[in-house]
Parts: sequence; structure tokens; C-alpha cells
Amino acid sequence: MKILRECVTEAASAGKAVGHFNASNIEMVWAIFRAAKALGAPAIVGFSEGERDFVGVRQAADLIASIREEYDYPIFSNADHTYSFERVREAVDAGYDAVIFDGAELSFDENVRVTRQCVEYARSKRPDILVEGELGFIGKSSSVRAELPAGIKLGEQYLTKPEEAKRFVDMTGVDLLAPSVGNIHGMLKNGRDPALSIARIKEIKSAVNVPLVLHGASGNTDDDVRAACFAGAAIVHVSTELRVAYRKSLQLSLQEDPEQVAPYKYLKPAVVAVEKVVAEKLAIFNTR
Repeated sequence: MKILRECVTEAASAGKAVGHFNASNIEMVWAIFRAAKALGAPAIVGFSEGERDFVGVRQAADLIASIREEYDYPIFSNADHTYSFERVREAVDAGYDAVIFDGAELSFDENVRVTRQCVEYARSKRPDILVEGELGFIGKSSSVRAELPAGIKLGEQYLTKPEEAKRFVDMTGVDLLAPSVGNIHGMLKNGRDPALSIARIKEIKSAVNVPLVLHGASGNTDDDVRAACFAGAAIVHVSTELRVAYRKSLQLSLQEDPEQVAPYKYLKPAVVAVEKVVAEKLAIFNTR
């Protein structure tokens, strides 16, 4: 069975991407795994700081590791959007397969300083873990909103610059880079998220020697995401679409059977809904 680094490298070479899907509970973990296994595609299950605190920091990592071991299948854990060195250290020590330090709101120099600190700690403890850095602010909240997140600017001049990306990677030693290329966290209510700058993805990929990660792919068109994968996005993140599918299905399930009190029964449709979205996304990420 391939390790995560091998899966990402293989996807990058083929112009495809490993799907990264956030899970807020155990039900969503199983939905992600079942969809990935049915398609024969590797997958990453991401847990944000809030999701890790809800599921359990160590428990989330151990759950993914136990599924990987039991089924001999390439499913991996990621400590998504981590905002301090202390919490990166916590994730490394807890056994996650990957961790992101998100210093996108910091100055370039401070982002470099803390990211490098995270990389050095991870290397000293577990050389196999992948460490991702983020350069360029794309928002924080995974929600559906009417307008762009506060602080987001999408003109070409505001996207991550190739020369800055190269400096950042060279100075920090990260394994993966998440740039701002027109992507945003969350989704717009009108269903028309901004178009991705495929040209900028290509420029950044040519400037750096590490795989790129596309965050905030919920709401982007299939063609845009597929083009981003071919241009150099070797990992693609989806979260909001999963949450929306889960909530809508759960609401309907409770309405249709208001007397049902067994969670494993009224949660089943929500799990199926998430599994369906994951399967659809994986098909996009793995076709040219």
C-alpha cells in the first residue's frame, strides 16, 4: 500500500488529484472511506481545529489509522487549517499523516518563521508526515453566504505570486503549498463561485518544486477543478458541500420520521448523501 507522499506524487505526475474531504463526525468519516474504496481512489480525511476538538484530537487520527490498517487501504488523516505552532505540535504528536499551518493572515516574514518552526519540529519527530504551508488569504469559514468572505480580494494582483511562492517554499521547506488562485472557503448562495485562475496555478507550479493544494473547491465548476488538477493541484479540498448535503439530508430524514429516536437510523440518509458527493468529486479529480 502506498504512503500519502507516494499517492500525492503519483497524482501530480498524472495531472490528477487526491481528494481531501473534511469530517465533523464519525459518520462522515465512514461516508468518505466508502466512496473512496468503491472508486479505488486514495483519500484524505481532514479535521479542522474545531472538528478535531469535537471528535477528539488523538481519536480522529487513530480512527483513520485503524481503518487504513483493517482494510489495507490508502486513507489518510490531515490536521487541517491549524493556526499556531502549539496546535501543529499537538497534531504531529497525535499521529496525523499530514498537517497544515495556516499563516495566510500573517505577514510574509512571520508566516515563514512559524511555518519553518512547524516543519523543523515535524521533521525531528516524524520525518514521514507531510507539512503544508498556506500563502494567500482565502477566508476561514466553511459556510454558504451571499457575498465573498471579509478580507477576500480576487484581482490578479491579490493572488499568490509565483516568485513569493518560490521564496516561501525555499525558506520553509514545506512539502505542500496552498496558494490563493481565485479560490475561497465556503460557497456563494447564487451557486456561482469565482472562477479559478488556472494560469496562476500553472505559473506557481512552474516556480516551486512541491505539489500544490487547492483549498475551498466547494462551489467551483467541475471544469475549473479538473483544469486546476491538470495545472498542478495535486490535492483538492472539499468541505462545505459535504456539510450542506449532510444537513439537508438529516433535516429531511427527521421530517419524514419524526418519531425515530435511534441516531444510527435517522443518520443513515445523511451518510449516504455525503458519500454521493465524495464519489462525484473523486470522479472529477481522477479524470482528465
